[in-house]
Amino acid sequence: MQLTKATQSCDHDAIPMSFIPKRKISEAVSNEKNLDQLPPSYMYSMIFKDIVLEIDDDDAKSINTLVIYCRQQKIPEIQINLLQSTYHQKSPIWWYSKSMFLHSMLNRALLMLDMERMIKLGFFIRSLHLQLKKLHQEQSSNFQQVFTVYRGQGLSQQDFQNLCDSKGGLLSFNNFLSTSKDREVAKSFAQASIESSPDTVGVMFIMTIDPSKISTSITPFAMIHEHSAFRQEQEILFTMHTVFRVGEITPPTSNNRLWEVQLTITDESDPQLAGLTNHIKQEIDGSGWHRMGKLMLKVGHFDQAEELYNELLKGASDDSDRGHIYHQLGKLKNRQGKYPEAIKFYEKSLKIERKTLPEDDASLAPTYSNIGGVYRNMGEYSKALEYYEKDLEITKKALPPNHRDLATSYNNIGRVYNYD
Repeated sequence: MQLTKATQSCDHDAIPMSFIPKRKISEAVSNEKNLDQLPPSYMYSMIFKDIVLEIDDDDAKSINTLVIYCRQQKIPEIQINLLQSTYHQKSPIWWYSKSMFLHSMLNRALLMLDMERMIKLGFFIRSLHLQLKKLHQEQSSNFQQVFTVYRGQGLSQQDFQNLCDSKGGLLSFNNFLSTSKDREVAKSFAQASIESSPDTVGVMFIMTIDPSKISTSITPFAMIHEHSAFRQEQEILFTMHTVFRVGEITPPTSNNRLWEVQLTITDESDPQLAGLTNHIKQEIDGSGWHRMGKLMLKVGHFDQAEELYNELLKGASDDSDRGHIYHQLGKLKNRQGKYPEAIKFYEKSLKIERKTLPEDDASLAPTYSNIGGVYRNMGEYSKALEYYEKDLEITKKALPPNHRDLATSYNNIGRVYNYD
């Protein structure tokens, strides 16, 4: 029993979080270069949530794919068989709350930015979000007034310091967030954490929820005790990437071993958060999983980006999609300094593009230019010049003479002559 309680406490505490001090929010909004100063986990979970909500996968196919993956991960066969045979007989909330592998797998995927797991679990995240949204609408009469929920948990010393540094700033919970209207229930989780790990800082989050201040279609929450595998009363579950403003942080007292942290729920109706969100979305544009890849390249998470693109390559539906993925892999390898591999991927992309496009199509120009850039990095200037001139030839036909891209093409050629 003690081991089970400790395991539940550890899983409860493992929820991925992002801490953003107020100063960093202002800096990121004012200057795109400061986006790199934000916790990548915050941007990842925000974009990941957008992606899974916009992609409409076939659940049956997605479950089969997840089952195959779970067997590879040595998940106990009895649990896999239960998932495969009864998934549609239970609700997503039931599966999430049941003490099985899905909750832990999702926590780990989001904490470690494990792209393979994140992609495999995307259909489940969407289903769980949509069920919360539906339940919230059904329960709307219960959420007309401001109310308070509680979450007790342990934080590492480093996370606790990050939390203190973020007073006045933002805290996002990057997985689905379990809370209780019963303070004592929340307190028991925090106490279990500090008993099982003396170095852990026990924290009681006191969360003020004002439904009128947020869009509940973006940030739905619902009472789930009737749908949970464990019918604990007064449990309220929030969707993933729920964001709070960090308020007062009160130290423990002789009667209370827990730090108390005041949080107020917020979303894009908050002007500062809206500015941050819009800035991230402008910088990381595109659609679907390619947005995630673009973000990974931007923040230098090359291993995760390569993992993502390899996963996307397996499911690519046509040559156009494959060509784009090869192009991004070329960009990735160039950033890593692995120039021969970059050339290989860019050439694969170019081969596909030339099969489907006219030789002077403007879409070919960036690939020629990028290949030229890799050869320049390798010191092979005659090769670089060959590809840069091809880029210039296409760009001159496609664009007006005063276009900035044309200036870039001339500049690239000039730089080669400067090196040569």
